[in-house]
Amino acid sequence: MPRQKELSEDLRSRMVDLHKAGKGYKVISKTLEIHQSTVRQTIYKWRHFGNVATLPRSGRPVRMTPRPQRRLINEVKKQPRMTTKDLKASLELANIAVHESTIRKTLNKQGIYGRTPRRKPLLTKKNIAARLKFVKEHIDTLQRYWRNVLWTDETKIELFGGKNTQHYIWCSKGTAYRHENIIPTVKYGGGNLMIWACFAASGPGQLAMIEGKMNSQIYQRIPQDNLRLSVHQLKLSRKCVMQQDNDPKHRSKSTTDWFQKNKIRLFGVAKSEPGRLGKKSSSAMCSSDPELQEAPG
Repeated sequence: MPRQKELSEDLRSRMVDLHKAGKGYKVISKTLEIHQSTVRQTIYKWRHFGNVATLPRSGRPVRMTPRPQRRLINEVKKQPRMTTKDLKASLELANIAVHESTIRKTLNKQGIYGRTPRRKPLLTKKNIAARLKFVKEHIDTLQRYWRNVLWTDETKIELFGGKNTQHYIWCSKGTAYRHENIIPTVKYGGGNLMIWACFAASGPGQLAMIEGKMNSQIYQRIPQDNLRLSVHQLKLSRKCVMQQDNDPKHRSKSTTDWFQKNKIRLFGVAKSEPGRLGKKSSSAMCSSDPELQEAPG
């Protein structure tokens, strides 16, 4: 809504004179044909400041009043990928003309900032349903159980970092190609290293280097060489379980048979199923803490 024209000082003075003469807001409103709320506000300012002159303002009235601010926030919540240019066009449809910098400042004041989207694996409906099921099944699981889970995973580390990694620097004009302002690159990333690692609530466990392309047989040697040491180092109980992801090498028949043969208990596998960590095979890994010995299966 456009800003209305301000009342003249003469008209304001007439309001004050009628008020001094004992007239009420309603009578003054009808006499001068001015809205009653305007009369009330004018009299209030006169009582508070002692005059009817237009007081100096702190600056230009804001363009983004609360209503367009709410519209702007709702837009970015519905569509986080909208650019400031898109948001500006959306506001113009509502007859709100503001600069893109005003849009950024308004969002920043509301705690909303432009950021580079994080890259994460795609979650399908099946993934989401499986995660929700997992949470519901374990929501009441005691903390002492989680203290006996050994979490494992593999990762690839490149010498000069991944190609999709985005960085920011501060530099002045003409210095973009200085040594300190560039990211060195080489063909094929300059080499990489594949590692297997594990950790528990008590800290990190063993770290294993993986040479060459990993298959089921190479993967089986990793827990064979590192699982017992990690369990002993982290002081896990004999009822500890090993967690691994759904990589085909982890779920292959030969790997499943290997876990069964070595009686290694896997996370998410019921007690009656193969893969349980037996007392005999894991005696060297046991903890003497009686509380840990009672961890639920």
